[in-house]
Amino acid sequence: MFWKVLSTIQKNLIYAIPIAMILGLLGGYFFDLSFLQAAIIPLTFLMVYPMMVNLQIDKVFAKGDWVPQLTAQAINFILIPMIAYTLGQWFFPEKPVAVLGLLLAALLPTSGMTISWTGFAKGNLNAAIKMTVIGLILGSLLTPLYTQWLMGKSIEIPMGKIFMSIIVVVFLPMLAGVSTKRLLVKRVGIEHYRQNIAKKFPPISTLGVLGIVFVAIALKANDILGQPAVVVRYLMPLLLLYLINFTLSTLIGKWFFSRGDAIAIVYGTVMRNLSIALAVAMTAFAEHGAEIAVIIALAYIIQVQAAAWYVRLTDNIFGKAE
Repeated sequence: MFWKVLSTIQKNLIYAIPIAMILGLLGGYFFDLSFLQAAIIPLTFLMVYPMMVNLQIDKVFAKGDWVPQLTAQAINFILIPMIAYTLGQWFFPEKPVAVLGLLLAALLPTSGMTISWTGFAKGNLNAAIKMTVIGLILGSLLTPLYTQWLMGKSIEIPMGKIFMSIIVVVFLPMLAGVSTKRLLVKRVGIEHYRQNIAKKFPPISTLGVLGIVFVAIALKANDILGQPAVVVRYLMPLLLLYLINFTLSTLIGKWFFSRGDAIAIVYGTVMRNLSIALAVAMTAFAEHGAEIAVIIALAYIIQVQAAAWYVRLTDNIFGKAE
């Protein structure tokens, strides 16, 4: 029953995240929930560790499909960060924290949902898995450098804290996840693990996501309710960012790649690892973390809805799978 409920919540993040945001607003407005700051690290681990258990790191070294891989990472780390930064400067010229939030939402590409949505659309799953792992590792290493390069002149960037945050929220959970999988496979066998255990981990991360969203909104509740137009103002550049990202990736995929590789490129570049972006915001940017997290939480709503609609349109765009 517990796993069924978690799985249902995971499949309905488009509703669950707004509910968590509303509860955070109400809780933070009526009560002093500042003590929840202490829950950020445990919630972060709860959010990231389960998604790392099934991470297929060995796929990074698999041969083939190097052209779509290079294309996806060029979009992820050259085009999209610069587009996000430009949109941020355009919409928030006087608000560097908001620019930073938009940049963080764009700097960590791919999540487990990259693989899931690629599968739903009948794209190249092996390419999507490789993009997910490479994007996660590169994004984790490059995020501190990008934030310092683009934002260092307008806002204090705590490079040391960001690197420590990346270690705590990415590499330690990754190490724990890989170790967990090896121990379980050794104990029960690979077939039993795949059929009965592997699918139980991803829904657990949903609890961490909702917990972090609740805490972030609760900590900023008075500011948000005092200026409700700010939320609408945050949504506009996020909508534009995803629209540009989908359009760009779709055109590149359609013009230069096969159907399967094109779909992998779309989901390997549009889906952002917002869970890790949330974790970095809340752990590395103390006084600004909650405000940045509001932007990332709004990105969740757009991303999940847009990905679901894109699956429905895939056959119209790329033709039906053979």
